[in-house]
Amino acid sequence: MTQIPHAGVIGNPISHSLSPKLHGHWLERYDLAGDYTALQVAEDALEQTLRSLPAQGFVGVNVTLPHKVEVLKYADQVSDRATLIGAANTLTFREDGRIFADNTDGYGFMANLRQGAPDWDPEAGPATIFGAGGAARAIIVALADAGVPEIILSNRTRPKAEALRADFGPRIRVVDWVQAGSMLEDATTVINTTSLGMKGAQPFKVPLDALRPDAVVTDIVYNPLRTPFLDAAARMGCVTVDGLGMLLHQGVPGFERWFGHRPEVDDETRRAVLA
Repeated sequence: MTQIPHAGVIGNPISHSLSPKLHGHWLERYDLAGDYTALQVAEDALEQTLRSLPAQGFVGVNVTLPHKVEVLKYADQVSDRATLIGAANTLTFREDGRIFADNTDGYGFMANLRQGAPDWDPEAGPATIFGAGGAARAIIVALADAGVPEIILSNRTRPKAEALRADFGPRIRVVDWVQAGSMLEDATTVINTTSLGMKGAQPFKVPLDALRPDAVVTDIVYNPLRTPFLDAAARMGCVTVDGLGMLLHQGVPGFERWFGHRPEVDDETRRAVLA
């Protein structure tokens, strides 16, 4: 009898994750054998959990905070992308129990951007990024690969932004947070990777007066779906892309590896996850 493949998402906390809803929808939609569960894993139990999952029939897991960096220590093989970003969000367990770590956040970001703004041209001009956390690292790699000529970066604590410049080189230009509004004058792509504007978080207060009306503006926050940041950009005539699609698209490569079918991200997927 063939064992049903198990997959899941690990984090701490994990109850907020939409990944079980997403992967459960795809399993049902494509009538595939398998299941997907949320696993709350404390930091001191991470290695033991990862070693035990393959024996329980798990074929892989998504990884969310706070484990994205730490899991690299326990991987037997790490993709070039995950190495460059310094974090992994997708683990695949080989039949012999070996762990392959990858990062699909940049792929998810780029697929969402291209779906939401089909006319977006990466080479049209600089990209501005607010924030310098793990998501920003993945997005910088994706933008550079796509051919964006310059990335202008600002973070509330400047040393974190300077660390990204040290890692990714002269294509990155760092601006002080108090002057972050000035980064928008030439930017044809504008991205918020901070939690500012998220439900329960502080508001996004950087002035957006200098936004170009032909800029493509995206926010990786998806609760609320339409952040004040996106609403302000839309009022100025910009094409805006919400953050939910990044979450949906980043799940595609893992699902395909674990369950053998490449899922589609469409309106039906969005409705299922938001339901």
